[in-house]
Amino acid sequence: MAALPVVRHCARLHTGLPILLTTTTLSSFEVMKDLLPDGVIYQFAPLDCPDAIESFIGYWKPNLILLMESELWPNLILSAAEKGIAVALLNARISLKSFNSWSLPLGLQLVSLMLSKLSLIIPLSTIQAVRFQLLHTPPQIIHFAGDLKYAVGDIDAGEKEVAAIGNLQQQFSNRPIWMAASIHKGEDEIILRVHDELIKMYPTLLLIVVPRHPQDSKTVSQTLKKQKVNFVLRSTRGVVSSNTSIYVVDTLGELRMLYRVTPIAVIGGSFLPGLAGHNISEAAAVGCAVMTGPHVGHFHHMLVEMWQINPLAVKQITGFMTGVEDH
Repeated sequence: MAALPVVRHCARLHTGLPILLTTTTLSSFEVMKDLLPDGVIYQFAPLDCPDAIESFIGYWKPNLILLMESELWPNLILSAAEKGIAVALLNARISLKSFNSWSLPLGLQLVSLMLSKLSLIIPLSTIQAVRFQLLHTPPQIIHFAGDLKYAVGDIDAGEKEVAAIGNLQQQFSNRPIWMAASIHKGEDEIILRVHDELIKMYPTLLLIVVPRHPQDSKTVSQTLKKQKVNFVLRSTRGVVSSNTSIYVVDTLGELRMLYRVTPIAVIGGSFLPGLAGHNISEAAAVGCAVMTGPHVGHFHHMLVEMWQINPLAVKQITGFMTGVEDH
């Protein structure tokens, strides 16, 4: 999603400029395909092996390659540099685990060679900039420009989204609502237990659950059936009635729209060890009260920046379901 504002800006500045956007996952493809400006070519990225990369670059003949976040593809970068094609890394980040791996003698040789071939690196934070420099990135190519994920919230709702928002608001009938977004396996159990407690105080409360991976919706649905909870699956286009307790979203690409119909958004991928958080700015941009767990990974810089502007912007739970502490 962080690539979307870049693509839109380029399309707006240079009308008719051929832009190719690639992705490596089916879920990303489904989310992005309807959000792109007219004329943008969208396809899956090639495998990062010499023959595939040579064929890919030879066919498209790009003048510039923009990579996002931690997408360091050795064959693509080295082949592009050899052909004089500028390569930039935007929203650049390296996890601590990857940094430690790249810092080993063998890894350092490869990563320092790759990074030396880049024309520009825009890191997410000062910490990320330091990591890139420790991996022998030439200091003169590192520049700061902020986090592109903040710009995603500036994208206006299209006609379809406006209609979907109106339809859901009508179904929800001014009931109190909270949403659990990008929920991973294991977190769903926590969220459902919390909802059980909340409806004791707020009997008409509706929970919107958006699993990170749509296939996990089956597990959530099975759990709710066993517990005899009244729920509706988004994909069935069932109507939310006054008896519906939980709305399970098993579709792709609707998270931004759903943030516009809920006042409270709990961002998942953050409540269990081993997880590393998700983007909180999209929910905050449309006015949601945002809550997240303790495991936020590289999104910690985003929390800090938002707290500096407004200490109440995000509530971070640092102990969940056990003696709760929070920020």
